Amino acid sequence: MADPQRTHSVRPDTQRIDVHQHVIPPAHSRAIAARAAAVSWPAPAWDEQSAIAMMDRRSIDTAVLSYAAPLAGPDDPAAARETARSVNEYTAELVKNRPDRFGHFAALPLPDVDGALAEAAHSLDELNADGVMILSNAHGRYPGEEAFEPLWAELDARSAVVLVHPTAPPGAPLPQVPPPLADFPYDTTRAALHMTVRGVLRRYPRVKVILPHAGGFLPYAASRFALAALLPHTPDTVPQVPATPEDFVADLRRFYFDTAISPGLATLPCLLAFAAPGHILYGSDYPMLPEDWSTGFDTALDTYPSWNPGQLHAINRGNAEHLIPRLALAP
Repeated sequence: MADPQRTHSVRPDTQRIDVHQHVIPPAHSRAIAARAAAVSWPAPAWDEQSAIAMMDRRSIDTAVLSYAAPLAGPDDPAAARETARSVNEYTAELVKNRPDRFGHFAALPLPDVDGALAEAAHSLDELNADGVMILSNAHGRYPGEEAFEPLWAELDARSAVVLVHPTAPPGAPLPQVPPPLADFPYDTTRAALHMTVRGVLRRYPRVKVILPHAGGFLPYAASRFALAALLPHTPDTVPQVPATPEDFVADLRRFYFDTAISPGLATLPCLLAFAAPGHILYGSDYPMLPEDWSTGFDTALDTYPSWNPGQLHAINRGNAEHLIPRLALAP
């Protein structure tokens, strides 16, 4: 594992595109800090000037911003719609002012499907968002649920990019283990498996789904998870489930993966062995991961000794340009 305190002393071969950086609008900074304190995690702080300064230090050319927190309580869909609209319009203004430095994954107020459809249309059509972001579970409901089919159909029609950001799974966390350390990658894995068992990416192949943090535990345990294809299923409850373990693994490889908190000595080779060509993207997770914790992961990425020609450039920038072509044309 990379030493999180190590100084980043090696420059990458190119300016990075960061698909996993977060925005904290001023109106929500206190709530985000309180949420972090509740799980014994360092309180994040974000503002435009500090973010750009960090990006310059870490050779990040452009960052696609997202809001990685529940939008409201489970019984207040109106507040979730209001928060999503407020956050998305704030972020869109940042991108409008600095399209060279920022992009935007719009927050959607799931599990409110009608609200999510309306916000997706507003964000993609009016705010020119580069994609959308959903949480790995929406108050305990996972993205493969049948009720979410209309949203996936709409996103597929738009060939949308979707960041599935982790959140805490239902149930109590492990004592003395903050959820971002273990529960978040666990819930990323749960969400990806649920989508695969439900055949979401098989039915909606034009959607491009990014899994943060190297996909949680998915690359490491993909062969184990693929045994799900051998279990008895009924067509009414599991539509288009992969028919064989090989099909199941192929569907898991439809996902994209970012490198946030992941370029360790064991994780990076596993991810490189599993991910489909072009499906690994650079991510920083700033400011949810403090910069002085994360520079060691950048160094581990830059100094990995087994890159193929052009592979590091693709992860740092090229794959993101292919996924979101606007970023290749940013001034």
